[in-house]
Amino acid sequence: MTTLTATRIVPANDRELKNRISITQTLANTFTMAYRGLVKIRRTPEQLVDVTVQPIIFTLMFAFLFGGAIAGNVQNYLPVLIPGILVQTVITTSVVTGTQLREDMDKGVFDRFRSLPIARIAPLSGALLADTVRYAIATTLTFVMGFVMGYHPAGGIGNVVLAGILVIVCSWAISWIFAFFGVIARTAGSVQGISMIVLFPLTFFSNAFVDPSTMPDWLQWFVNVNPVSHLVTAVRELANNGAITGDAWISLLGAAVIVAIFAPLTVRAYMRKA
Repeated sequence: MTTLTATRIVPANDRELKNRISITQTLANTFTMAYRGLVKIRRTPEQLVDVTVQPIIFTLMFAFLFGGAIAGNVQNYLPVLIPGILVQTVITTSVVTGTQLREDMDKGVFDRFRSLPIARIAPLSGALLADTVRYAIATTLTFVMGFVMGYHPAGGIGNVVLAGILVIVCSWAISWIFAFFGVIARTAGSVQGISMIVLFPLTFFSNAFVDPSTMPDWLQWFVNVNPVSHLVTAVRELANNGAITGDAWISLLGAAVIVAIFAPLTVRAYMRKA
């Protein structure tokens, strides 16, 4: 008597299966990976040090060190300082996207993801989505710290929320740059080192903390074209005056250009390794 045994047909190439995953499944996988990132933060809360401690320390330090010298007193300096601290804190937080991406790749985490029936892009897109929560935490704490110190933005709570969203959107766009570094760099340390070399001149050679008119002429030129200066000005106008100025549109346009350039580069580099 002959017994027929059912056999399961398995695709010869797992990548062909992953390439057939629908957009709905890709989105679901992205949210799952984003949830994984948030669970990691809950289990290792020290990952939030940069978005919790940094805005508090920087606000106190800059306010009491420079408030009297620059604006006469701390209260007068806060409308200038808080938007600057906000932009600096959230933008520097975006570096974590690249460093953690590189760490996961070095530890072999992405090799395990490769064996799962999920969209290949999900670990990358999920990490980028999870980091927006970090930006929201940093934004909220910066404004709360300002309120505690006596900062009362005249633009109202609605414009403060818009200013926070603008910073989060721009920082998410910038995180694509550091995600690209994370994919192509050899170590997480090199990602952080390169990122700091880029970010420190951009954040400090801007109008975030002082009036550019006090700077040398050649530095004023750089500050005026610095995209960080446009973002800081946009946040100040929204929070302090309730006005959406051309700087806000310039910042959004810059964010769109960054995503248009670095998202394809990052995805292409990532797909080669995933």
